[in-house]
Amino acid sequence: MGCQILRTPPLSSSTTITILSKFASLSKPAPTSLFKPHFRPFAPKPITTLTKRSFRGGVLAMAAAPGSFQKSDEEWQAILSPEQFRILRQKGTEYPGTGEYDKFFGEGVYQCAGCGTPLYRSTTKFNSGCGWPAFYEGLPGAINRNPDPDGMRIEITCAACGGHLGHVFKGEGFRTPTNERHCVNSISLKFATENSDASQ
Repeated sequence: MGCQILRTPPLSSSTTITILSKFASLSKPAPTSLFKPHFRPFAPKPITTLTKRSFRGGVLAMAAAPGSFQKSDEEWQAILSPEQFRILRQKGTEYPGTGEYDKFFGEGVYQCAGCGTPLYRSTTKFNSGCGWPAFYEGLPGAINRNPDPDGMRIEITCAACGGHLGHVFKGEGFRTPTNERHCVNSISLKFATENSDASQ
């Protein structure tokens, strides 16, 4: 069985150069200016903590990074009293009527006893008669809400360190702007007057 070999005439040098120049023009990269508007490097901005205080005017802005005060249990035990650790970190509850701030109505701001983050203005505190300090609202972004495991109540915690504050109740009929009662353990709080700082 035979096979036939086809022979083609060789290309002239001028034809070869023309073909190669066409391939070379196709392999050129696209102009980078086409991509500049679409691909911009991303530069993450650092999260900062800003605090501005003015108690009498009711102006207090707090922007703390969530979870910015995370510590191990050993570290919390080193800086908190045993009772503070039991309530703030183990979600305990102090006995009603025994807390330092239950009947206290000084002018200032209530901070987290664990990390010092401002939580409540004194102007939002009211006498609910429940045996614990009561507030009708917290500072914007300062407090997290999570259902208890049994689904019966809503727990409130410090947004910065996760410390347990107490529980929030709604629709109890108190004459407050929000119709809410933040029932907070005194030991979870530290009070700061207008001219002082509780974290110092």
